Amino acid sequence: MKTRPRKHSPDIPAHINQEKLPNGVYYDKRGRGRWYVQYRDEADKLKSERIAGADATLSELHRVMEQRSGIDRRTLRYMAKQFHESAQLKELAIKTQQDYEYCRAALLEIPTKLNKPLGDLPTAQFSPALVQRLVDKIAAEGTPSKANHLLRYLRRLFRWGINRGYCDSNPAQGVESAKERKQRRLPELTTIAQLTEFAQARGKRTRGEKGACAAYLWIVMELAYICRLRGIEVITLSDANSTTDGVMTNRRKGSRDNVVRWYPRLTAAWTAATERRARIWKAKGTPVPMHPESRPLIVAADGGELRKSSLDTTWQRFMKMAIEEGVITEEQRFGLHDLKRRGITDTKGNRHEKQEASGHRSAAMMDTYDLSVPLVYHPGEE
Repeated sequence: MKTRPRKHSPDIPAHINQEKLPNGVYYDKRGRGRWYVQYRDEADKLKSERIAGADATLSELHRVMEQRSGIDRRTLRYMAKQFHESAQLKELAIKTQQDYEYCRAALLEIPTKLNKPLGDLPTAQFSPALVQRLVDKIAAEGTPSKANHLLRYLRRLFRWGINRGYCDSNPAQGVESAKERKQRRLPELTTIAQLTEFAQARGKRTRGEKGACAAYLWIVMELAYICRLRGIEVITLSDANSTTDGVMTNRRKGSRDNVVRWYPRLTAAWTAATERRARIWKAKGTPVPMHPESRPLIVAADGGELRKSSLDTTWQRFMKMAIEEGVITEEQRFGLHDLKRRGITDTKGNRHEKQEASGHRSAAMMDTYDLSVPLVYHPGEE
């Protein structure tokens, strides 16, 4: 919506370019002069509020108005927004842009000890030590590759920000990369069964009760293994993915989708998820969306969509609790993504059939995900 251009005022200080003043900012020359905004109170009376003195610069006035609108130009979130809207990012390859978009979404919502997401921290608060702790923490969660992706993104983001005045230093420069394991973890089926049973039992406890875990966790574990899905792919399933034949996957990173046929174990997990969602929506008075794609299968405790960062935090707390209570040992610990690897390895059939079930377009990816040992004939055997 366009606003009428301002009329030039001789009262406004000469150092201000009046054509670039933010909307809703006015100047009062009385006394020493002041910049102010107008608003209506609870009684609908028009009132004014001083926001700056006469010597305020144009950039300061813009910053004040952005902060009043909930925009803080000092934060990582603001700098990332400018980067993703820049011509420099749009010149990059499409896959690079997609990877950076994934990194931005993952980074900005990481919880901090300050009870606000990482994206809301001022860029001045970032230091090499903070970034290193972040990389080490994500790597310890069983995703060193993700940690390195985010580190490379931060290096690029801060370098871009320095060159354009959004920050003064690059805290990601010189930070050690996570060591990526060549050996992929393959949890034992007995370990998975023990943890699934443990999650199911602890999920029945009241939220906030000691030893409780999220009621959705065992369902996520089942779907990740059975459908050979990443964690993000599980929590973005919706009613639209339920077909007559089975569950239509929603794979990322260019993998092919397929339909995983219904069988008792899959049906039980899917039904448990829909029944849990129905209970939460009924208790919260949440209206049921009309379109199936708007009805997420896994919902958070408040009935809204479950964020990947919340799932990651829940998983790490659960694994820590399972180790402390002797359900598994530290050596048996694994990441949620390893359930996909176990599912692919356990899929019956030859190499091609496993690749089709996993959705991978490249046969080379099977070296990462299929850790089964082929049974071959000996020379002369028919």
